[in-house]
Amino acid sequence: MQLNMSSNASGSSNHGSIEVFTSQTPRRTRSNVWEHFEPNLVKVEGELKAICKYCGIHLSTKSGTSSLRGHTANACPAIPTPIRQKFQATLSKQPSSELPFVFDPQLCCKEMIKYIIHAEIPFLKFEDPYLQPWLRTFQPTFKVRGRQSIRDDCLKKYVEMKRELQAELRSLDSRVCLTSDIWTSSQDLGYMVVTAHYIDAEFKIKKKIIWFKELEYPHSGYAIEEELLRCLTDWEIREKIFTLTLDNASNNTTACELLVTDCKHDLMFGGEHLHVRCCGHILNILVQDGMKIIHSSIKMIRELLKHIDSSPSRLQAFNSIANGKGVASKAGVYLDVPTRWNSTYKMIREASEYKAVLNAYASKYLEVCPSEEEWMKAEAICEFLKAFEDLTLAVSADRKPTAHMFLPLVLCIHHALKVDPALQSTDLLKELASSMCCKFEKYWEPDEANPRSKDHNPLRKNKEIAFNLALVIATLLDPRKKKLYLDFFFKKVCKNVEQIGTHVEFSLVWMRKYFTLYKQHNTRTSCTDTSTSQSMSSSNIMGSPALGKRKIDAEFAQYKSEVMISQSQKSEIDVYLEEEPENNIEDFDVLSWWRSKAAKFPVLSTIARDFLAIPLSTVSSESAFSLGGRILGHHRSSLARKCLRPLSAGKIGYIRPKILNSVMMVKVLSKSKSVASLKT
Repeated sequence: MQLNMSSNASGSSNHGSIEVFTSQTPRRTRSNVWEHFEPNLVKVEGELKAICKYCGIHLSTKSGTSSLRGHTANACPAIPTPIRQKFQATLSKQPSSELPFVFDPQLCCKEMIKYIIHAEIPFLKFEDPYLQPWLRTFQPTFKVRGRQSIRDDCLKKYVEMKRELQAELRSLDSRVCLTSDIWTSSQDLGYMVVTAHYIDAEFKIKKKIIWFKELEYPHSGYAIEEELLRCLTDWEIREKIFTLTLDNASNNTTACELLVTDCKHDLMFGGEHLHVRCCGHILNILVQDGMKIIHSSIKMIRELLKHIDSSPSRLQAFNSIANGKGVASKAGVYLDVPTRWNSTYKMIREASEYKAVLNAYASKYLEVCPSEEEWMKAEAICEFLKAFEDLTLAVSADRKPTAHMFLPLVLCIHHALKVDPALQSTDLLKELASSMCCKFEKYWEPDEANPRSKDHNPLRKNKEIAFNLALVIATLLDPRKKKLYLDFFFKKVCKNVEQIGTHVEFSLVWMRKYFTLYKQHNTRTSCTDTSTSQSMSSSNIMGSPALGKRKIDAEFAQYKSEVMISQSQKSEIDVYLEEEPENNIEDFDVLSWWRSKAAKFPVLSTIARDFLAIPLSTVSSESAFSLGGRILGHHRSSLARKCLRPLSAGKIGYIRPKILNSVMMVKVLSKSKSVASLKT
């Protein structure tokens, strides 16, 4: 039946001619949304539309019932609230999805807690009077809980995540490398952070915060070691620890020595290579030794930038000159921060790009301006510091292995301080390199004049080599380098040619010692797995009539198998070292390579997982540039202690934890006793 209507229904003006259609045949089962629309459709300008019973608006039915559901759940101003909530809870996740989405308040709370921990949202934010009205626009049935309930949920989540990670670490068939650092709150309270680094069975590198707890002053080596022991005991990983990376401070050295004494039987080779000094921290120390020379050389340029930045009118004048020279204007000039040496590099780099503009500004508004010699010094310093910034960024990476980059890092610094022809170009660079060389030789130069070198034991002849030998072995485990790179490295850095072979052989001896240890562990595991089947076989032999011959044949077959396996495993390390190194491509993935070679090198691939997991730095790249310590943000500092630890260590559940806070300190911590010990 068709009816012509002379006027539009309420809520749909300017539609022109409307025709009403009713069906004379039974319709198939309809969606329950039709209960809230008129039974008859209307044809408006050639398109069939449904009429809302509550507000009278016309809605297109061309796309099925999606628009009708959306109107009923969100748009209709006159629909009763119970009906609206019913449709809000069953809206599809996507318009094209056929599976209905049912709102789950508990799941919503769980996901919210994950977000709170990861994004470090203050609990007080959830009592903001504008939060609940905003969330009602998404889901009116969801009610935000109070901050006390949120806190309790976060504590429960921490316990849950900790149990999951404990289970993962217990089942881990590789070792764990640790980093530890001291953070300071705004109340000058010290907190120890311990992070676990390991490579799982899929050759994926993992980084998890496992400890965050207040460390009372003084931060002595005994206090640090005691807290580390609590952490290892709590997580039941004493026998899994491989290395511990710490800042280069005397209290950290003492802590490592004490830890080796207390955990000697749990550590490989009695903890011979447990202590790894943070490369990011040592790089910072090297550069800071030369910063006094740098600051005095760029004083005029810095004062010029300060003059421009001191008022909007001066910045406007600077931009006018820049526009006149066809250079982009700036919202402000970049000034360095005294405690962050990379900010000085960035300031010089940016100033060099605007050299012509700065000179023109100084000539017009100031009595003096930087000379050409000063600009040349600044550009030389900029190039010099760039190398150290690149190295700092490389060693501070946390999403990929860094241990195998150690020897190339040392070689780059050796070249920059002792070999680079640019050092001969200016007296400034000579003086700068000379001031940094002392610290470089102290930390990273191979020791060739050690009194212990006269020891008859070849394993102790170079025991006091200036860096952790585990990092040298990690370089050997880079398939692009192997032994060939060790020969190349020591030829570059050793003054005494006779010592080159000694250093290389010393490194290879230790690699073979580790190989033997890992091979024995693999053999014991294999024997445990096969012991049951062997005992069953023996019982069958003992019960057989031809006891003597069969028993001897079986024993010989077992002996032959053991010898063949032993010979194969012994040759595994030689096969690897004798193979030609891989091409040195820039995006080479060392973990993917070892994963693909695990069947060919079963023992070495296990070793690689442990050695390549060693982190070269304890901190992110941002912190590595600074003299100041790591600082807790204001919101974290204001938390109760029982909440601060779970919320910070609660990040263990994320693959890439954003450690505590992105706010970095821009001043030296004068009150912190822990920071004073770092200035060595």
